[in-house]
Amino acid sequence: MNNQVTATLPLSNPTALPLRSVKEIAQSKVVVVAPHPDDETLGCGGAIALLRFLGCDVRVLVMSDGTLSHPRSQKFPESVLRSLRESETLSALKILGLHASAVTFLGLKDGSVPILSSPLKSSAVAACRNYLAEIAPQTIFLPWRYDPHPDHRASWNLIYTALREMSLSPRLIEYPIWDWDEEQQGTGVGAGEGENGGKFEENSPTPPQVVGWRLDIETVLELKNSAIATYLSQTTNLIDDDPEGFRLTPEMLLNFTRPWEVYLEVKNADG
Repeated sequence: MNNQVTATLPLSNPTALPLRSVKEIAQSKVVVVAPHPDDETLGCGGAIALLRFLGCDVRVLVMSDGTLSHPRSQKFPESVLRSLRESETLSALKILGLHASAVTFLGLKDGSVPILSSPLKSSAVAACRNYLAEIAPQTIFLPWRYDPHPDHRASWNLIYTALREMSLSPRLIEYPIWDWDEEQQGTGVGAGEGENGGKFEENSPTPPQVVGWRLDIETVLELKNSAIATYLSQTTNLIDDDPEGFRLTPEMLLNFTRPWEVYLEVKNADG
């Protein structure tokens, strides 16, 4: 990872970032890309609610099925867990102002969102391309391209690759999920690993400048917190038969329950 990205990633002191109003990013067609069910609410829940209050057309594309959060549960086998996580997503987004028809579940395998060397890459890119062509968004919210989680980086890359094959040039706004640890910022922890331990390939140049800013979501913070709370499988002991199952701790949630959300934009780059 280029040290320039580490040096310019503005998460070490987010309160110093400029605070913006939703009117500065309002567009009539917006897509929020979530690597897993809940990322859209954690990272962009305030933005979604504010944009819907303004009457913007907001859609959500959930890339993976989320079934790796509790892989050893007997009470919630894969098919049941997939349905549960989709249901939680629809409930959360309903609170934020979205109808179920505005949500698309791509259904890629959790933990194995295709990287560019994967034989499944072509079909995944095609699915993203078809989705984007139908909506023609003016703004796309994406996971931060160097997020430590391989599925997040792969999701960014699939959308980026699809856009390169199209005539669309939407504004790309990226959001951090797992990059709040100062020792990991911009390093892409595990960046050499993708699905099945394969190499993660980047097909964009190293961004010369990362501009960070905060979105004021104080007026919809209660809505966002209520939406997060619908993810019982991720925030409570609902699934209690997998000792290695994932759970969002109160400490983790502190990054997403502030009266502002952090966004990153790459300037002077073709991505």
